[in-house]
Amino acid sequence: MAILISSKVKGQTTEGYEAVLNAVKEVLAPAAGFICHFAYPAEGEWLVYEVWESKKQADEWFGKYVVPNIPKGIHPKRTYHELHSFVSVVNTTLVQANGDH
Repeated sequence: MAILISSKVKGQTTEGYEAVLNAVKEVLAPAAGFICHFAYPAEGEWLVYEVWESKKQADEWFGKYVVPNIPKGIHPKRTYHELHSFVSVVNTTLVQANGDH
């Protein structure tokens, strides 16, 4: 079953999060095992969630693409949860919500 990765990123700014996302978004959607990504700011941190087919795929991708782009002094705390269920609408278009409504 799929894996949910939840990350608390203390001290991350909107600019820092967006810089990382912009650096990796083109290689995220087609990544083997990737299912979805969503994130939002909270008090003094960012909460980032991803669903992947496996922990191994997620960790390899994170190490190769995200780690080199994380701002200095930022250390995401990642936790893993095996999902019991996951329901999604099939969509082949990358959709990015950027707060503009």
